[in-house]
Amino acid sequence: MIHTLKALGGMQVAPHHLAAQAGRDVLRDGGNAVEAMVAAAAAIAVVYPHMNAIGGDGFWLIHEPGQPVRAIDACGPAAALATRAFYAGHDSIPSRGPTAALTVAGTIGGWAKALEVAAPWGPALPLSRLLADGIRHARDGVVVSTSQAALTRDKLAGLKDAPGFADTYLVNGQPPEAGHLLKQPALARTLATLADRGLDDFYRGELAQRIGAELERVGSPLRTSDLAAYSAQLVQPLAVRLQDSTVYNLPPPTQGLAALMIIGLFDRLGVRDGEGFEHVHGLVEATKRAFRVRDRVVTDPGHLPADPHGFLAPEALAELAAQIDMQRALPWPDPAAPGDTIWMGAIDAQGRAVSFIQSVYWEFGSGTVLQDTGICWQNRGTSFSLDPKALNPLAPGRKPFHTLNPSLALFDDGRVMPYGTMGGEGQPQTQAAVFTRYARFGQPLQQAVSAPRWLLGRTWGDVSTSLKLESRFDPALVTALQDAGHVVELLPEAFSDTMGHAGALVRHPSGVIEGAADPRSDGSVAAL
Repeated sequence: MIHTLKALGGMQVAPHHLAAQAGRDVLRDGGNAVEAMVAAAAAIAVVYPHMNAIGGDGFWLIHEPGQPVRAIDACGPAAALATRAFYAGHDSIPSRGPTAALTVAGTIGGWAKALEVAAPWGPALPLSRLLADGIRHARDGVVVSTSQAALTRDKLAGLKDAPGFADTYLVNGQPPEAGHLLKQPALARTLATLADRGLDDFYRGELAQRIGAELERVGSPLRTSDLAAYSAQLVQPLAVRLQDSTVYNLPPPTQGLAALMIIGLFDRLGVRDGEGFEHVHGLVEATKRAFRVRDRVVTDPGHLPADPHGFLAPEALAELAAQIDMQRALPWPDPAAPGDTIWMGAIDAQGRAVSFIQSVYWEFGSGTVLQDTGICWQNRGTSFSLDPKALNPLAPGRKPFHTLNPSLALFDDGRVMPYGTMGGEGQPQTQAAVFTRYARFGQPLQQAVSAPRWLLGRTWGDVSTSLKLESRFDPALVTALQDAGHVVELLPEAFSDTMGHAGALVRHPSGVIEGAADPRSDGSVAAL
């Protein structure tokens, strides 16, 4: 078993080791947790391009000791030209190519808003320092990871014809091998421009003019005016009260409601032992109830059919938990949502903590890479429906449904725990597994992340709705789940990418910080 790493001076965890080191080095240079996260976000957008990009969205939870948890929604809305008429002749919005690039990329605006939140904490490091590692990796090159090589190969048919994709990510028209040196000079210049002119240049400067012009040229409905109208927002986080802690997540349009409902429901089931039938079955059944609420409620925050806070009230959770049969599985034919993402966490020496997530939705997003700027654009807008009666109908200015949801727990004993994962539909499920293993059943943090995981539904392009289990589960537990009515699918891998790339940090009142990175990823914990 890999031991949980510990330190005092600050810690960063990321699903790619170079991003973790970028954040840690900013902490070493006197930066705070938000500045470390901006550095890690810039780096990981370069070194893990199949999972995220600066052409995507982001969400933040920021904790400062003694202050309320702050949440940032850095999700971009649909373009003014993104109407049903624009997609006439289509049954659904195309998933790849320029017409899939229909929402503003919000993540850079989120970086800016987070730095505003951190401004009162003391002298700020210059933006040039925060983006330095990202610029260097884009300019000098990064070694292609096994997961990038595999996903490029697996998804090539849908990506190869998207504007700019082949020139940026392929080698002589073919997917790169793991170990190939990938250089992204146009992206390096873009990050350098942001470092020199400020992050607002992405939306309202000369860079925005170039971005908007190329998006229009390749056939996207996005325009410079859509960028100019955007800014990230401070929002009120959702919270659920548990027996010994309060856990925070993002409100709609994210599925943060589902993540909080799962652990809130599980907390009321009275499960006493981890890793057995009651633990796994209880969380899976809680997931089903939470997802059904999510699928009725979560949409653009301006068009919510119900107040999400109400579903987290103690009486609402108790009523729903009472419907869970701890011996039998609820039939589960419901569809699921895909997604590819990164989660990262940071804690500085002063105890300020960040839980952050950044995404382009599917692997490589729309696949459209703007050649002038090197920006790969998300396809988050494909979660809209062209049916005007749907919960998430396409409309200009509307925000799309987001699988993204970072979590942060504040324990009554003073511990602070930012945690999260990538993995679309699996995000709230993996969060629940990691949290309950650590907080309910006393597992060391690294064990809680490394232990075998499950996934109800699909992710990474999978279309089945089975209960997928990694091969390390006890065969007796697998049989018990099947006997209870779960449709179980055993995965061949002991550590499967299907289960996402999780991570977690915990700061104790003593100042000791613990960190865990996922062995399923290319990540690490980096500390002072």
